[in-house]
Amino acid sequence: MSGEQILHIPLSPSRGLAATIFVVHGSAGVCAGALVPGVTGIILGVLVAGLGLAAAWDRALLRGRRSLRALHIGDKDDMTLELANAERVALRVSPRRYVSGLLVVLPCIPSVHRTIIVTRGMVGPDAFRALRLWTLWRRVPVPATGNSLAQAHGLKRTIF
Repeated sequence: MSGEQILHIPLSPSRGLAATIFVVHGSAGVCAGALVPGVTGIILGVLVAGLGLAAAWDRALLRGRRSLRALHIGDKDDMTLELANAERVALRVSPRRYVSGLLVVLPCIPSVHRTIIVTRGMVGPDAFRALRLWTLWRRVPVPATGNSLAQAHGLKRTIF
């Protein structure tokens, strides 16, 4: 790790992502309830909607014990996740990634079984730009405006 540049990107809760997760699961619950007859269908629908609530609570609102609090990314495909319980998990990001102006999706190598979704509202604009550039080019970008402005937007650069 000597000489490797690392970006520390703190994450904040996303109400928009939470609403999307809950609406999708709620719709799936309604469909399941309509397809399965009787009380079993109603119970299945409620359980699927409850699963959406739990997923939104943990993944989008970042309220679970093992929810993400920050990403530590470097020049390679390796990333360290900082969790709510102060645990740090090192993982490798899959070569297949999705980047848009609204979100970044980072599937992890199958041994971890986790996909990281970061929306624009979860980080500052400079940090989101840096994350998008790292996702596309697999290199830590150099802030064009200097460290003071970048740090004001939640982007911290350290050299080890």
